[in-house]
Amino acid sequence: MTLFDGIYVFYPQQRKSFVFDVSTIIVIIVFLTLACSFLIIIPGIRGRVRLYWLVRVLLSLVVGVVIVAVQYTGDWESGWVTANTSYKSFSHALVNADIGLHIGLAGVNVTLVGNPVNQVNETINYNEHFTWSFDADYDHSYSEGLEKGLPSPILYVAEKFTTQSPCGVHNQYRISGHYASAALWVAFCTWLISNMLFSMPALVYGGYMLLVTGAFMIFSLLSFSTVKNSPMCEIQFGPASLHTGYGGSFWLTLAVGLLCFVVGVTVVALHFFNLDLLKTVFDLHVDEVEECQEMAEVYVNPQFMNNALSPPQPSELSPKSI
Repeated sequence: MTLFDGIYVFYPQQRKSFVFDVSTIIVIIVFLTLACSFLIIIPGIRGRVRLYWLVRVLLSLVVGVVIVAVQYTGDWESGWVTANTSYKSFSHALVNADIGLHIGLAGVNVTLVGNPVNQVNETINYNEHFTWSFDADYDHSYSEGLEKGLPSPILYVAEKFTTQSPCGVHNQYRISGHYASAALWVAFCTWLISNMLFSMPALVYGGYMLLVTGAFMIFSLLSFSTVKNSPMCEIQFGPASLHTGYGGSFWLTLAVGLLCFVVGVTVVALHFFNLDLLKTVFDLHVDEVEECQEMAEVYVNPQFMNNALSPPQPSELSPKSI
């Protein structure tokens, strides 16, 4: 450990979770607030239309929260390994620990959890985040980790992603992550447009925009998966190796993207083959029926109608008018 402000600590700043952070929690809270607000007002909707509204709104909110939340999660690619490894530099002490690598769109998280947690008179439970976003310097974050005296396994894994590393994967992950993030933000915009079109209502165009939303989500996955085209450096801890695979955020984005395709195709198909059912689902068929009923209740003045329908009588000419 190194001395920091008179105290021997590893983490002078707040730790960052490898899956959830403050930004992700804020996004989830915002969408949960919208969902709860809708659940409060839904009892005022009559009949089976209430069920249609519930499915449509909750499904739309799920798509929106996933598009935004996965931008801040750190498990697009992840892997774990259990190994006996050195704990500190210039020390021969070995510890048994679980070492985790979690890669997101904006950086990597490296975790170190001891088995058991208390070993060599210390608590081994660390998690460190190294970012490569446009407004951050990954090498600078790694240098700060060296200055803080982070455990050797964390520094060893983080060093693989530096710009000076022989692995050469820093730019690949950084650029693919930026393109994936940009595609997701475009998907979020098309998701907003689809909701506006459904409320206008322009149902078929809303279905088309859902297809575009799913397409951009799939494009973000393709962008991130391009890093698999190049071989990954071996991360070796004695006889054990750390291998990574696609994580929960990757598969969740894929599932929601396919869901957008399914819903979009369903809306477009119903528009061309069963428009009445589509209008019923979107609560438009009921409105048209009510409008027809309101137009049928017309009050007519019988005397006015008789005068209007009766033919005009020919006028008689008197001798005095000639």
